[in-house]
Amino acid sequence: MDINSEEMYNFFDESILDYKEGSSRIKKRLPKMTQGYFDFTEACFEKGAIDQKEKQLMALGISLYSQDEYCIMYHTKGAVEHGATEDEIMETIAVSAALGGGAAFSQGVTLAVDTFDYYNDVKH
Repeated sequence: MDINSEEMYNFFDESILDYKEGSSRIKKRLPKMTQGYFDFTEACFEKGAIDQKEKQLMALGISLYSQDEYCIMYHTKGAVEHGATEDEIMETIAVSAALGGGAAFSQGVTLAVDTFDYYNDVKH
């Protein structure tokens, strides 16, 4: 992605904000269903036998495979926040591409890598 850092902020952070705003909107109409979904997903990502970084990397791989751009950004950010390295992101992309082919590969080497670079730079 050939964009400056301000545009990156607008792209990644605004995309995640769009998801959160959409979630709030549906929660107003369907509070019980939405809260149930939030409670379930939150429980899934708590540390257990598998730590949170690995759960975020798994979610990233599935997101790449399913071509879910919002989840690609969200779970790449989550992986970075839980200490994922560039090598771990790259291996996740590779495993997803092994099953998902070129579409997963292209999303990985563009959107996931750009998101990693952005949030890794923000952390440091």
